[in-house]
Order: sequence, then structure tokens, then C-alpha cells
Amino acid sequence: MPDGVLDVHAHAVLRSSEGAAGAAGPELGTSDDGRPFYRVGDYVLHGVRYEGSPFMDVDLRLAAMDAAGIGRQLLSPNPLTYFGDLPVDDAVSFARRHNDGLAALVAEHPDRLLAAAQLPVQDVADSVTEARRAVRDLGMRAIYLDTDPAGRTLDDPALDPLYEAVVDLDVPLFVHPSPIGPEGPPADPRLRRFDLDLQCGFAYDETLAVAALVFGGVLERHPGLDVCLSHGGGAAASLAGRFARAARKRPWASEELREQGFGPWFRRLWFDVHVHDEGSAALLAERADPAHLVFGTNFAGWDSDADDTPTGPWARTLTANAERLLRISPAAGGAPSP
Repeated sequence: MPDGVLDVHAHAVLRSSEGAAGAAGPELGTSDDGRPFYRVGDYVLHGVRYEGSPFMDVDLRLAAMDAAGIGRQLLSPNPLTYFGDLPVDDAVSFARRHNDGLAALVAEHPDRLLAAAQLPVQDVADSVTEARRAVRDLGMRAIYLDTDPAGRTLDDPALDPLYEAVVDLDVPLFVHPSPIGPEGPPADPRLRRFDLDLQCGFAYDETLAVAALVFGGVLERHPGLDVCLSHGGGAAASLAGRFARAARKRPWASEELREQGFGPWFRRLWFDVHVHDEGSAALLAERADPAHLVFGTNFAGWDSDADDTPTGPWARTLTANAERLLRISPAAGGAPSP
């Protein structure tokens, strides 16, 4: 294996998936004023240059990885293209073409790149079918999911067959939010200021995801399920004490949650340490299981941590953790029930 840390938070944009979602695109182009754009349905992202960047050019990606000291990356879908509101047939078409394209890219650089699968989450049965194809036929190492896939909360029992399939496939589930609303946050105009939708909005969704997984009983129902959340799980580490009190006091808490408390279930979860601050990372390591922390950069994104890639023992620890999570080391295995 190459030297350097293993980065589990790196999105890819594929030329081969353009137009795969029917009228929704995605479409890459240049506006009349010369700015690049990326259209997803009715939403148009202006000013982000995907073409000619590591998002799309694998040679640029590998060179940037080398410069940052990153040995391997898990490539994942662009959160803009979860396409949770598409007709099922279009969602299935997009997921298949995206996964085929990503798998082909990874196959060209198997010692440097790994892949996580896109799913047509509108239909759970189709999602199970595509998850099995992606892992068994395409060799993908993980499944990728929104914090509220197709408008469902993560503890919706309708998703249980998908979680059962993920456990059966013996791969982890990665959870990452999508941007809040195609035209910005609809409910709170304050989040439209200072890019707070990207800062507070993502953390809000990730915190709610932790609550759904723990309070909603997902981890109880699926003791072998490994779930890794982006950006340190949002504000969940800071709220761990309050969540623990709720688990003991609130009437909706299950008997097992009351008996075990919030902490053991929180430590079942995995988190990337893309939190931009040593104090925040230390709090996460205190509240979560340090053996369940992995390195992530949001590589080439606006908030990328690639320029602060860890080295030495910390890098080796995070990489060993990620290898266990992705089942690429002899020590790999499912997560035990607390």
C-alpha cells in the first residue's frame, strides 16, 4: 500500500454521469459571463470549477494527494446529485451509470482509490439491488446515503431492508448531508447569510442523523451495522450530555436505550475528523470511540483539510481505523453491540 493517510471524505464528479438523470441532468457548462456552472434539476450552482480540477481530473487528484501526503482515498458521490426527488426509473439509471463510471475510475488506480456507491433511495428494493451490484460486481467498499434519504429520517423502518443488506454485504454505510434546499435554506433566512447553510446547516443535519440512529433504534435493530458520519457528526459531541439526559428521562426512550445510556450507542458510530480544530477533535475523541475516528478532507472542496493532513502516529491510527472500517485489513469486522 502507498505511504500516507487514508482519506474517507472525497467527492467525485464524473463526466460519464452527465445526463444520466434524464431532464434533471446533471449538466456541466459555462454561462455567458464565462463562469462555470453545474445544473442539477432546477438548481444551478455557479462559479464552482469542477472541470480541470481534482474533482474530475484523476491525474490532478493523484498529484494533489501526493502533495498532501494522502496515500488512498475513498471516492464518494457529489451530495448535489443524491437525486432523492427523481422518478424511480431516472434515479436507478443515474445510480447505475454513476457507480459504473466511478468503479471504472477506481479500477485504473486500485492502489490509490476506493469507491462508495450511490443508491436510488426513492425505492428501497431498488436500493438493495444496486447496493448488492455495486459491492459484489463492481467491488465498491461502502454505501453512501443522505442524512434524510428521499425525505425519510434514517430511523424510518422502511430503510431496515437496506440496512440488513449493508450488514449482509459487510460494508460500512457513510452518511453525508445534501445542501439545504436547491435555492438555499427555505425555513430560516438567517442561514442564507455568511454561507451558514454550509456551516451550521450541515452540522444541523449531521446532529439530527446521530439522533435518528441512536434514539430511533437503528443501531439496536442492526447490531452489525457500521455507520460513519461526516464532519465529526455535527454538534453531537457537544450535545452528548444533553442527549444522555434525554435518553434517561424522556418517555420515548426504549428500554435498552435507558439501560445502556446514550454513550455506548454513540461510541458505536464512526466519524471523520473533518472538524478544523484540535479542540473539537479532542472533544470528539473523548465522547466517541477513538478507534472509530477516521481522516476526511472534503478533498478539493471549499473547506478542504488536505493542507493539514496528519502525519506520524495520528495518521497511522486514523488510517488503521479506516482500514478496519472499510474491511481492508485482517482486523476488519462488524461493530459489536454495546
